[in-house]
Amino acid sequence: MEGGKTFNRWLIVVGALLIQVSLGAIYIYSVFKPGLKARFPDWSNTDLALPSMLVLLFFGLATIFAGRVQDRIGPRYVAMTGAVMLGLGLLLASYSNSLFMFTLGFGIIGGLGIGTAYVCPIATCVKWFPDKRGLISGLAVAGFGGGGLVFAPVAKSLILSVGVMNTFLYLGIIFFIIVMIGAQFMINPPAGYCPPGWTPPAATGAPGCAVGTDYTWQEMIKTSRFWLLWITYFAGCSAGFLIIMNTVNIWQSFSILSLVPQFPTIPKDTYLDILTKGTTAVMAISVMNALGRILWGKVSDSIGRKNTLYIMFLYSGVIMLLLNWLTSFPLFLIGVMSVGFCFGGFLGVYPALTADYFGTKNMGVNYGCMFMAYGMAGLFGPWIAPKLMRVVQEVPFESLAAGVVSTAKYPAGNYIASFLIAGVMCLASMILVWIVKAPEGKKG
Repeated sequence: MEGGKTFNRWLIVVGALLIQVSLGAIYIYSVFKPGLKARFPDWSNTDLALPSMLVLLFFGLATIFAGRVQDRIGPRYVAMTGAVMLGLGLLLASYSNSLFMFTLGFGIIGGLGIGTAYVCPIATCVKWFPDKRGLISGLAVAGFGGGGLVFAPVAKSLILSVGVMNTFLYLGIIFFIIVMIGAQFMINPPAGYCPPGWTPPAATGAPGCAVGTDYTWQEMIKTSRFWLLWITYFAGCSAGFLIIMNTVNIWQSFSILSLVPQFPTIPKDTYLDILTKGTTAVMAISVMNALGRILWGKVSDSIGRKNTLYIMFLYSGVIMLLLNWLTSFPLFLIGVMSVGFCFGGFLGVYPALTADYFGTKNMGVNYGCMFMAYGMAGLFGPWIAPKLMRVVQEVPFESLAAGVVSTAKYPAGNYIASFLIAGVMCLASMILVWIVKAPEGKKG
């Protein structure tokens, strides 16, 4: 198997999808918020957001260290270590009785486990598929984008049947088992491996299937090329996180403000319809997130990585600038699905781009360094929307709980400032991508 002569390389993709679907459940944190709020009523909205922000940060940090280790000892045992850490993190979270313990378990240990396992399928797939880097990078991370779609209904069902804290325990066991199984497929190809029937680009003059020069991470971060790409990756992910983590709240503000002239107090059925449409938008984004990883990756194999990034940054930037005026649900849905589609594309294209520009020998740690842009965007993107949101009106609405109708006020706001910042960042990234020069002998 290690020799790569009889091993079916598509089994690597199967293992990658098993791992990534489980890790992608990171995107369903909002499903737990109502239950956590009921279990810990003294936690503020900021408290509730803290674990989800830290899980993204430690996720990104772990990819650097795990990537370096898997480059040296291989991906299988590193992925297995990630499975153990994720399982232990959710186990600790399930027994938590304080914000500190829950954040430690879910946000820090869980985030480290996710990052440790996440980098292995990407680095391994890119090494086995030098002929399809864009497509295979997209497939390798597509499961992560679709994880929320798979596990959101599972989590909801578990919360209703066993409670929110036990749900973390059961999901921890499920994720541990699935990631462990996927890890068994994670092996590196032999040195100089070439897919049968494929000839590496002759222009590189490199032996085997290596393309260009293999940079160490120390060499890579000394290049302006790396930092320009890192900044653009950060910009694209920031726009994506801004929408993904705030979709329901943004839609609530849009729809409630449009209903004020008709309803001084939003009726309970109307408010429930608003929430239902918000949930629909979240699920639609999950689908487009997963599809974007595959389709944009495939497009980049055909027209080049830089040309693909030009299109994605233009598309995402224009949508962000227009989003404040897409206030009807069909238009809003098109807008947020478009941003999710591009967000998935960034996560599908940048692994292949990293391999193209910096080689595959140290792909694990190199992409880990590049992926920190995602981790930092995970702090910035979700934060900027509520931070810059300007409350326009406190709108009364009716809600139904335990058969009792109660009235509260929703602080409906204007998000245009954060939309403009994200849109300008995406459009500016087009210029930065144009500035980036491909390594000698490489095509952009």
